[in-house]
Amino acid sequence: MFYKLAADAVVVAHLLFILFVVAGGLLFVRWRWIAWLHLPAVVWGVLIEWRGWVCPLTPLENRMRDLAGQAGYREGFIEHYLLPAIYPAGLTSGIQTILGIMVIVVNAAVYGYLLSRTRR
Repeated sequence: MFYKLAADAVVVAHLLFILFVVAGGLLFVRWRWIAWLHLPAVVWGVLIEWRGWVCPLTPLENRMRDLAGQAGYREGFIEHYLLPAIYPAGLTSGIQTILGIMVIVVNAAVYGYLLSRTRR
């Protein structure tokens, strides 16, 4: 039971990290120091998408599932949990490139807007 809960906790942490990568720039409004954590997370998220790397949380979750007697999965977190809901056809390198670009564009827009507001 512990390992199943641990695997589920890793999934929640993984999802929260992805949300932080995509929208963490909004926290900059309240806490300016968050940029020092957020910008490296954005770089990591984009590199994971563009290079096809596997996030270390995926093997950790799989290990916890193995120890719980459950089946793990081969693909990454996004392919396993998010893409079936968003893209029924599956993940391609083109989609990964688009996801990386979207992360950059969203965060550049957020930081650009917030920095322009602070300069006024």
